[in-house]
Amino acid sequence: MNPMKAEIARARRSAASCVSDDSLAAAMATALTAAVSYWDELGKRSSGLASLPMRQPPTCISVVDAPAEALESAREIGRLAADLDVPEASFAIGALYTGTMPKKQRAALGAFYTPPALCERLLDMATEAGVDWKTARVLDPACGGGAFLAPVARRMVRSMENIDAAMVIENVEDRLYGIELDPFAAWLSHIFLDATLYDLGILTDRRHRAHIQVGDALDLDHQWNEFDLVVGNPPYGRVKLSSQQRCQYQRSLYGHANLYGLFTDRALRFTRSGGTIALVTPTSFLAGAYFKALRGLLAQEAPPIKLEFIDERKGVFADVLQETALAVYRRGDQPGRGEVRFTSVVPEGTVVTTLPRTFELPENPQSPWLIPRTGDQTSLAHLAIRLKHRLSDYGYEVSTGPLVWNRHRSEIKNSPGKGRFPLIWAESVRAGGVFDFRAQRRDHQPYFQPRPGQEWLVTRDPCVLLQRTTAKEQSRRLVAAELPLDFLDKHEGVVVENHLNVIRPKTVPPRVSPGALAALLNSRLADQMFRCINGSVAVSAYELEALPLPPPDNVEGLAELVRQGSDTRLIEREVAQLYGETDR
Repeated sequence: MNPMKAEIARARRSAASCVSDDSLAAAMATALTAAVSYWDELGKRSSGLASLPMRQPPTCISVVDAPAEALESAREIGRLAADLDVPEASFAIGALYTGTMPKKQRAALGAFYTPPALCERLLDMATEAGVDWKTARVLDPACGGGAFLAPVARRMVRSMENIDAAMVIENVEDRLYGIELDPFAAWLSHIFLDATLYDLGILTDRRHRAHIQVGDALDLDHQWNEFDLVVGNPPYGRVKLSSQQRCQYQRSLYGHANLYGLFTDRALRFTRSGGTIALVTPTSFLAGAYFKALRGLLAQEAPPIKLEFIDERKGVFADVLQETALAVYRRGDQPGRGEVRFTSVVPEGTVVTTLPRTFELPENPQSPWLIPRTGDQTSLAHLAIRLKHRLSDYGYEVSTGPLVWNRHRSEIKNSPGKGRFPLIWAESVRAGGVFDFRAQRRDHQPYFQPRPGQEWLVTRDPCVLLQRTTAKEQSRRLVAAELPLDFLDKHEGVVVENHLNVIRPKTVPPRVSPGALAALLNSRLADQMFRCINGSVAVSAYELEALPLPPPDNVEGLAELVRQGSDTRLIEREVAQLYGETDR
């Protein structure tokens, strides 16, 4: 991080430490002070030209709503931001606003502003997809503090060299639109559009009349449509819908609604046929069960043509630990091969992007999209396209461990006894396929005594246990172990806690033994295949049941190696042959 940005970050932390956690007014007042300081500084640096008056802020804001220490830090941020490029200044002051905003309010608004480097990269992807900045009508339906509007305006201006300043401003006014639910954030968008067009504004003696509407893009009527590009970082998080909204978005809903899924659906409605949608979103839509209808809709109306995965989860968005994708879709295309890249945000704030690879959507586009997340997964993803077998073909089904422990505290015991069963926590399933009955973590105890009517909590059949929560940074996302038959026979059953998946036979016997299945799931290739599907820290039953697998009739060799207690190297080699990856 360069020294100036580091100083801004320090001042932002100082301001946040002074502002009450439950005062939205203080957050607005602090950001307003930074914006005023920024604008004053722009006027001082306008190279002898007349300064442009600042747009009036919303009347509901008063600087007396914030502590003096926070306001002083805000003034410092504004002064420093004037030395930055406009998108960087927008991010600095926008991050001050969201960073001092009450957490509940921030979550409700989904106010996590996009770093400038990612904005520019997404706009580059839109350019590669054919967006013409000389003519394109552009909308950001959740424009926040102007993270995308300002750089879009700059690209529009640069595309009109040697054109009269008044005509340039009018042209941008005619083609650039934003919608924002938060009135103060909408005002910030105006400020940074004005800053982008500052010199043109002085030459023409007027501010840009931006089309930024305060309101909810999800509820607007259909007059906002026929855009060449809909771009942005929509808010995310589960949301409760009215019956009218659920009806309106029924085509993209399956179960719980997520704001960014709704905005993706809405983006399709805003975009003309042949137009482009470019969004920064979490990656969970690629595989999650709740997004299956959205995946089907995208494949039908606007298939993805470009995807980029951000390598890091931490530090991309302030206060967010979230896997992120940049996605570009073209409305009216037929599904075909798309382009995928892998992007890193380096400490200087710029992005480094790999050479492109390709991906294809599955035959059933509602099923999880298996797309490589790193360059070395590309060949494996293409291999997976021809694998038609799933866990159901092996004779298995997946369910979540039935015990939610904090609902049954009184039944959890510290010692064995009559009518008690071993309680299997996730810690009992260890790397390398090891089952180790243990309860050593805080609040964990090793036995469970069901009450009458709770027999449904007891697992009595052979099965494979697999951890439900793992992170992409771990060496293995799939951590599985066979529940040993002798352990099961000894205790006549177990109770499995809900941080484990239970992969149980639905036919007796299953076509593949539990031991062979556990070895397959613990293999490097199965783990990499799962990473190409999964978009969150959850290892869900839905995604496991969608995992491409070799034909069950071919797995007997692996089963024999497991029976013989063969070492990991031989098992990995056998799995590579099963998947058809014999060159590793």
